[in-house]
Amino acid sequence: MPVHTATPLDGAVVPTPEKVWYASYGSNMHMDRLAAYLAGGTPPGAARTYPGCRDHRAPERSIAVELEGRLYFATESPVWTGGRAFYDPAAPGRTRGRAHLVTVGQMSDIAAQEMYRRPGTDLDLTAALRDGRAALGPGRYETLICPGTIEGIPLLTFTAPWSLQDVEVRDPSAAYLRYLAGGLLESGPWEEHDIADYLAACPGAAGTWTAAQVRDLLTAGSGR
Repeated sequence: MPVHTATPLDGAVVPTPEKVWYASYGSNMHMDRLAAYLAGGTPPGAARTYPGCRDHRAPERSIAVELEGRLYFATESPVWTGGRAFYDPAAPGRTRGRAHLVTVGQMSDIAAQEMYRRPGTDLDLTAALRDGRAALGPGRYETLICPGTIEGIPLLTFTAPWSLQDVEVRDPSAAYLRYLAGGLLESGPWEEHDIADYLAACPGAAGTWTAAQVRDLLTAGSGR
């Protein structure tokens, strides 16, 4: 399975589309967790029940992607404990993820649920498609990023309004790292050792987790 990269906007005018690629770099790389955001329900191992999107359909396609920028772990996840994943498009590095082809309404409803809000209102993508970035609010996942297009369709993700340099990183829990590693493995193109090396080097995990420990989470389901 190939790894896709976005074609930069470079000032191109992108009309508001009917469908977008929603690029997940965190737990929504897993199809079972994404299904709870789309159709509603409680993902395996989770305590929270999601209301779901207005449109319950599964993504039309899902592909492996690599974005310019850096994955890092910060703040405190009430679900997983420990740091949660954020994406800084301006930081040096490459971020691996999985892009799901969904409607604008589905992308909007996923974003609402990430911020513990009721879904039901479409996002205004104008600024993000024009400038590559749009602050929709002050919340941790309310900054919309558009790195470019894939097959002519906008690629969108959301992250925090701050940069990697502005926040104190925090080590992620074993359960969360295992889930992210499993999502990357499910995405297709990456081998276990590559995934372990990648996650262990991300700020927040680096210096706390070794590649060998992350690989143990994948292969043996063990803790630290």
